[in-house]
Amino acid sequence: MMDRNYDFQGWFEPYQETFASFAKAQQDGFRTLERFARFQYAVAGDLLEAGLAHARSAIGARTAVGTQVITDLLQKQAEIGTQLSEKLKARAQEFSSLTAEVQGSVGAYAADAASRAAETANRAAAESANRAKRAA
Repeated sequence: MMDRNYDFQGWFEPYQETFASFAKAQQDGFRTLERFARFQYAVAGDLLEAGLAHARSAIGARTAVGTQVITDLLQKQAEIGTQLSEKLKARAQEFSSLTAEVQGSVGAYAADAASRAAETANRAAAESANRAKRAA
C-alpha cells in the first residue's frame, strides 16, 4: 500500500481564494439591498407627505364656501403636486446614480472572480505538471 498524506488545507485554499470575491460581493449585495430598501422607504415617505398635504388642504377648504376658496384649494394642490414632482425627480436621479454604482461594483467583482479563478487554475496546472515531472 502506498502511504500518502493529503494536504487538505492546500486543497481547499484555491477554492477559498476563488470564492472570496463572491463572499465580498454577497456582503456588498446585502448592503445594496438595504440601500434600495431605504430609498424605497424615502420615496414612500415623500408620497405619504404629499397625500397628507392634499388631505389637509381639502379639509381646510371644506370649512369655508366660495369661489375664492376653491381657487385657493386648487392653487395649493397644484403647489403640492409641483413639490412632489421635484422630489421625485431628485429621487429618480438618486436611483440612477445608485444603480450605476451597483452595476460598476458587480462588474468589478465579476472581473476579480474571473482573474482569481484563472490564477488558481494556472497554479493548479503548474503544480500538477511539477508532480508529473517528479513522478517520472
